[in-house]
Amino acid sequence: MLILPFYFMNDMDKMADVAQRILYEDNHLIIVNKRAGEIVQGDKTGDEPLLEAVREYIKVKYHKPGNVFCGLVHRIDRPVSGAVVFAKTSKALSRMTVAVKERHFTKIYWAIVEQAPEIAAQQLVNYLKKNEKQNKSYVVSEGTPDARRAELAYRVLNHSEHYTLLEVELFTGRHHQIRVQLAANGTVIKGDLKYGAKRSNPDGSISLHARKIEFAHPVTGNIVSVVAPVPEEHLWQEITR
Repeated sequence: MLILPFYFMNDMDKMADVAQRILYEDNHLIIVNKRAGEIVQGDKTGDEPLLEAVREYIKVKYHKPGNVFCGLVHRIDRPVSGAVVFAKTSKALSRMTVAVKERHFTKIYWAIVEQAPEIAAQQLVNYLKKNEKQNKSYVVSEGTPDARRAELAYRVLNHSEHYTLLEVELFTGRHHQIRVQLAANGTVIKGDLKYGAKRSNPDGSISLHARKIEFAHPVTGNIVSVVAPVPEEHLWQEITR
C-alpha cells in the first residue's frame, strides 16, 4: 500500500494515518509506531515531523482550540522505525523525562545485521565520541575527552539465509549507540552505510526497529508495556516468523 508523505495529506488524512499507528493512548500519553524515514521532530530538511502530526491528531480528534500541547519524551533516528512516546500534558512530560534520564525506561530494539555475532549473547560496553560535522559517533578509548560510556546487551533471536536478527536492550542513550556498538562488534546493521553496511536499503531505511518500551505510568504508576509491530517489508516479516 502506498503511504503518502505528510505534506501531501490533508488534516483528516494525517489524523487517520496517525490513528492507525497508535500503540497506546490515554489522557497523558500517546505512543505511535514510527515509520522508517519519518523525522520525529523538526530539522533542517523542513519535512513535517511526527511530533506535529501527533499534535494535529490530538487537536482534530478532541476538538481542541489554539495551541495543543504535545511533548516529545525521546527520539529515534530518521531511518529507524518503531515505538515513540509523546506526552499530552506537561506533567507527564516532566515525569517521563526524569524516568528516561534515571533509566526507569526499558527500551528493546530489534536489529537485522549482516553478520552473525561470534558470541550469541553478551553485554557491550564502549566509549563513544560524536563527530558533529559528520553526524557520526566513533568508539574511542576510555578517558578520551568528551567520550561517553555506552552500554547495551544483545542476543540472537533468529537467522535467515543471509542475515541475523538480534534483540538489543539499551542501558544508556548515546548518539547512534546501537549502530556504532554493533558495527564495532562486527555486526553491521543492514542498510546502515554510515557504519559499514555493504549496500543501502531500497527505501533508505536501516534495519533497526524500536520493538518494545516499558515504564511506570507518570501519573498512575501502573506499568505500561508496548510492542511495536515490525515493518511490512519482506525480510522483516520473514526473519521474525
